Amino acid sequence: MTHYPDAVALTRKLLSFNTINPPGAEEACASHLGSLLEAAGFRIDYAAFAPTRTSLVARIGRDTGKPPLGFTGHIDTVPLGAAAWKQDAFGASLEGGRLYGRGSSDMKSGVAAFVVAALALADRLREAPGITLVITADEECGCGGAAFLARKTSLLGTIGALVVGEPTGNYPLVGHKGALWLEARTTGVTAHGSMPERGDNAIFKAARAVDVLRNFDFGVEAHRMMGRPTLNVGTLHAGLNINSVPDSATIGVDIRTIPGQDHRQLRQKLERALGADVELTPIVDVDAIYSSPDEPWMQHVFAVAEKRIGEQPVPRTATYFTDAAVLNAVYRDVPICVLGPGEPHLAHQTDEYCLVDRVEQSVAIYTDLIREWSL
Repeated sequence: MTHYPDAVALTRKLLSFNTINPPGAEEACASHLGSLLEAAGFRIDYAAFAPTRTSLVARIGRDTGKPPLGFTGHIDTVPLGAAAWKQDAFGASLEGGRLYGRGSSDMKSGVAAFVVAALALADRLREAPGITLVITADEECGCGGAAFLARKTSLLGTIGALVVGEPTGNYPLVGHKGALWLEARTTGVTAHGSMPERGDNAIFKAARAVDVLRNFDFGVEAHRMMGRPTLNVGTLHAGLNINSVPDSATIGVDIRTIPGQDHRQLRQKLERALGADVELTPIVDVDAIYSSPDEPWMQHVFAVAEKRIGEQPVPRTATYFTDAAVLNAVYRDVPICVLGPGEPHLAHQTDEYCLVDRVEQSVAIYTDLIREWSL
């Protein structure tokens, strides 16, 4: 019989790996998970898109004519932030039912939970349609690990449905907005600050661009669950010193899109609105994800979750984006549910923690979903 850690113990182990992104360095964490899964009979493929930047795909089962059930989660985390932590960010301290550490909610507890559920059922999954686990590096900086896997479609294979273990407090969500992050750059000609007429001020052009962005009309109807797309100007960098005319300015633009929006057409509309003085460069470009709540498997997930969380779920969506936006291009619009034990409001926070009860609850939900899919 296969021996495996419980999900809380595995979460604590995963938290001990410093996978802050940048630089990421997920290789050791991925290897630890791969070793556990390989020992239980999973076939393991590692995919490193850069030194120490490693994702893994683990699969078990055989071809029965029914595709496997998919799970995905990332093992990189965001930086600690400027505020001092009261807890050791990598010490995985357990106090009052709370497990502290960077990545505890977002989302090493989710990865640990679906890995433990998979390990528990491994012996019974070998002759079943089985499951595929996609555990990624570099999600936090724009889904880089998932994008690398998506270019190697043979590693991902096919699945019939996908569970994303991002933090939802174990509440099943049916989608999330897309993200189009852009750098809008203006250029000019530098000159001495006492002779501005000899230069061409890039900040003035940027100021006009910001005004256009603030009043930009997407021209689309609101989605019934996600509402309207949004645009935020998050950064503005320009100038080297006060007594020079700046010859460059860069605006950081964060757009969140809704299902049905074409990002290429949206960029073209933005370019027309901003004019020739502004050059747009995409930084992150991932589509929205949405699965109909009426889809049979989604209804099944709702029923499974209801038994465990004690309330009847109603269709909701996430405010963040996930690797599913990239993987969906390979998996071709299979039903996708975002469901994980982390607390969404604690993601990226100082003294981040997850609730032990939620972690154990998520293992039960994942186990039910795997069993009823494959066994």
